[in-house]
Amino acid sequence: MICCGPGADTALSLPTAIAKWPSRDELTLSSRSLPGGLRQTDLAVPGIHCGACITNIEKSLANLDGVEQARVNLSTRRVSVRWRSDTGTPPLSEALAKLGYESHLFDYGADDKDETLAELIRGLGIAGFAAGNIMLLSVSVWSGATDATRDLFHWLSALIALPALAFSGRTFFRSAWGALRNGRTNMDVPISIGILLAYSLSLYDTANSGQHAYFDASASLLFFLLIGRTLDHVMRERARVAVKGLAGLAARGATVLRADGTPAYLPVAEIVPGMRILLAAGDRVPVDARVIKGRSELDCAIVSGESAPVAVESGTDLRAGTLNLTGPLTIEATAAAQDSFLAEMMRLMEAAESGRGGYRRIADRAAALYAPILHLTAFLTFVGWMVAQGNWHQAITIAIAVLIITCPCALGLAVPIVQVAAARRLFENGIMVKDGSAMERLAEVDTVVFDKTGTLTLGVPRLMNANETSAETLALAAAIALHSRHPISRALAEAQVGKPAKDWRFDSMDEIPGFGLEARLGADTYRLGRAAWALDDAASTAGTVLSRNGAALGIFAFEDRLRADAVEAVSELRNNGLSIDILSGDRPEAVEAVAKALGIGTTSAGVLPSGKVARLETLKAEGRKVLMVGDGLNDAPALAAAHVSIAPASAADIGRSAADFVFLRESLAAIPLALATSREANKLIRQNLVLAIIYNAIAVPIALFGYVTPLVAALAMSLSSVIVIANGLRLGTGRLQAPKPAAQPVKAFPTTEALAS
Repeated sequence: MICCGPGADTALSLPTAIAKWPSRDELTLSSRSLPGGLRQTDLAVPGIHCGACITNIEKSLANLDGVEQARVNLSTRRVSVRWRSDTGTPPLSEALAKLGYESHLFDYGADDKDETLAELIRGLGIAGFAAGNIMLLSVSVWSGATDATRDLFHWLSALIALPALAFSGRTFFRSAWGALRNGRTNMDVPISIGILLAYSLSLYDTANSGQHAYFDASASLLFFLLIGRTLDHVMRERARVAVKGLAGLAARGATVLRADGTPAYLPVAEIVPGMRILLAAGDRVPVDARVIKGRSELDCAIVSGESAPVAVESGTDLRAGTLNLTGPLTIEATAAAQDSFLAEMMRLMEAAESGRGGYRRIADRAAALYAPILHLTAFLTFVGWMVAQGNWHQAITIAIAVLIITCPCALGLAVPIVQVAAARRLFENGIMVKDGSAMERLAEVDTVVFDKTGTLTLGVPRLMNANETSAETLALAAAIALHSRHPISRALAEAQVGKPAKDWRFDSMDEIPGFGLEARLGADTYRLGRAAWALDDAASTAGTVLSRNGAALGIFAFEDRLRADAVEAVSELRNNGLSIDILSGDRPEAVEAVAKALGIGTTSAGVLPSGKVARLETLKAEGRKVLMVGDGLNDAPALAAAHVSIAPASAADIGRSAADFVFLRESLAAIPLALATSREANKLIRQNLVLAIIYNAIAVPIALFGYVTPLVAALAMSLSSVIVIANGLRLGTGRLQAPKPAAQPVKAFPTTEALAS
């Protein structure tokens, strides 16, 4: 894509660039650890302006030793580089400097004035003032002023235009010079050439008492170009508003308890896992943490979208950005700030524009051809008119108009405008998108495959037979269950909350993966878990069993509930022409019960992770494009293998990482919402591409044949960009509504899941 190159926006709403590039030590310290021996470094690069910048930076950085991936986010001018830790920190800043881009460490929480917008508005005002006054002077010339009077007005116009061009045109001149200095070209090169040639030609005509001068064209061209550039910047800043809003929810620091028990205030970046933090009422949770002392209520709307306070106590996991409402808490950090929930949300929001989807690649490839073709076309236009007319003045005037009218601004904006608006709209509805290509792929799906537990259902089991179990047995089971994080264990522990309990002091406690919990107390051995393991004679017993020395003390039954809006969401997907399947590792009877409630006819139960992937591959071979919706560790391979995938925020970390979309609220209405937005976005992208093609098909021949002046060319080029921007932003004018919840209560289903499964 043709870009506006390095230097186009050097004063951004990002932290002010430092004079020295970040050293490798600084890059290493600021990087965050990723699975597989990888690290990620995030840099702010103010000079990024559009597609060619993205292509140049991503290709150059990807060629460095140790770099696995380089991705650029256009809206925030952020470059994220993943590199292998065993090869050492690559020379990222030096490589960017060679391309002509300054860089510094990226700071999510920076709260700077938008200097770029201020500069653009100042330039726009001065260019508009100059253009208006020059137009006023030109009226006398158009009215018939001749000789000395005409020359005087032309000289006055030249004096007004010169400082206006120098000040207002620096955005384009700086960018063009930066590109040429590094052996490249960009969109601002022909713009700068056109402006300077128009002014120089007018100055020549004025000095030689020519009848016509184009000072008004030069100033008006800058004015309309700056209108387009300002609109583009404002649109991209809208994409940053959500990320900046999330950053505003991040605590700047917290009171940490040192090893000797004394408190100390630390910036959030210095908090590491294991530190104990004092959280007062009214404070935001600085990092992901776990409550170790105290009770309170939290505003968790950022996570669930619900405004009702959530009660927390010892053992409760907290997510960064949630607000402590009522009581003081002592919490223990479980993740650093850069690895916490809030940072992950910001990264997902940012990444929505970074994907290289099909439409984006088409626009990039088409626009990438423009630079050489544009300059060649203008040169051949000049030569052709010289040969045909022999009038160098007319030839160069027409060549200037060609340079201006054929700048591919509309084509360059066609895709990212829509993707940014779509990502913002999804975010407002509690859906995070990893990249724009995911929206393209979601719009293409014809089949939806659901996991059951934790996806169609909440995946939060609830004890059904508490009243049928003796109080002592339930208390003992809950005391043992407290030592496990398994959902069944949590359900047992929650069933005992608020009831009197004996203070069990076990001699030992072991969790045996795949089986359950084993506790020893004196001569007795207690087991809580799979019946075949807990009992000496399991017979037909199923579910979760508590035993003592191999004899059953209690058998526990659990139930799960459908997600909110599950029936309506599945119905809406079916009405949109999609086939619906369930792939689950649960038992057939549990899967069939859920399928019957939702009206889903195709199910597969007892499926292992490899079986889920195999099923998706079969559907792919049949020509299906599958949306996989899952949440567990066992769903991660299928989420990665599907055409596109969605996971709830409650999913395991690896499941969220593998998914293309993450929905933050309990309602399953997020699925049809995401589908509708993606389809609408694809429709607008196609419209924008068609508009850009139609503009060029009409404008180029008209300019070649000399029917437009440089002023008209500037108007046409700017108008095409404004039309594309306005069409793309239509996506953000409405708010999608979730399906209305069912009138009857959410249905619950017995689950045969054992604690060990």
